[in-house]
Amino acid sequence: MSVFVAICAVGLLAVVGIVIDCGGRLRAIENADALAQEAARAAGQQLDTGAALSGGPPVVDPAAARSAAQQYLAANGVHGNAVVAADGRTIHVTVDGTYDTALLGVIGIGSMTVHGEGRASLVRGVRKAEQG
Repeated sequence: MSVFVAICAVGLLAVVGIVIDCGGRLRAIENADALAQEAARAAGQQLDTGAALSGGPPVVDPAAARSAAQQYLAANGVHGNAVVAADGRTIHVTVDGTYDTALLGVIGIGSMTVHGEGRASLVRGVRKAEQG
């Protein structure tokens, strides 16, 4: 009877470890997505004032947008990359990191990778946002 209980206890601990660490990884991915989205929003606020004053469509200053995104990510302790689309109206930010496991380290899984993405698009509209 005690051998059976020992085997069941090990199996139960493995299942609990998987549930806890996979749930933690999902929270870490959600956090990476949120940080990437906020970095994209920060980048989207770096408007090219010359284009805006000339009456053209709103576009970002690509260098300032990438810098703002990198500063936001650095302030939050994560690493990522910001890309401004050729039209200057869309910013895509990716964040990569790791989640340190709580229980799966016992079986050799000390960390898991996480990846997050965020996107911001500039729109202009008085009564409603333009489509596109």
